[in-house]
Amino acid sequence: MTQDAAFPRLVSLACHDLRTPLATVAGFAHTLARLDELAPPADRYVEMMIAASGEMTVLIDGLGLLARIEGGRYDPTAVETDSLELAERAGARVGADKVEVQGPGGAVAVDPEAAEHALYGLARCAVRHGPVERLTISAHDAELRLSPVTQAAAPVVMAQEIKDLGAAVGLSVVRALGGSADLDGETLVIRLPRYAA
Repeated sequence: MTQDAAFPRLVSLACHDLRTPLATVAGFAHTLARLDELAPPADRYVEMMIAASGEMTVLIDGLGLLARIEGGRYDPTAVETDSLELAERAGARVGADKVEVQGPGGAVAVDPEAAEHALYGLARCAVRHGPVERLTISAHDAELRLSPVTQAAAPVVMAQEIKDLGAAVGLSVVRALGGSADLDGETLVIRLPRYAA
């Protein structure tokens, strides 16, 4: 096995091995949250532990997915999915106060979980690195448009400056699904494969 081929496998193995201790931490944090005896500030610390373990899960899942793509071991199962539903789920994960979703949507052929993860990572990056108070995701048929992507955020969103794992994973996933992502001014245009019945 070449060094180039071994590295993605090592990353995948690391992601797999990290899930067990992370699940333990998350499980005990959720158990502590159900206790009535927790007084401030301990209750707030437990909330922070739960949020952080959720973030770690997203990061590990993204890194594992990227390792499979880079190692040539990602074989997505494309199923009919509505682009508006993908946008709504990704937007809800970023936060309803930060993302507005609009458009009629349309049928796309993607791995829904991976596509949602990609869209979430790209949207979150645009909000964080913009910074922007509110991002709009428009879903029209197989095209999703995220705006505004500010001049400050554009190189990070497009992975020209590697400063955001979510964006780097998002772009790789979109391409691995057979789609594309390009900037048009302050709009990120994501084109996913159309579903053909």
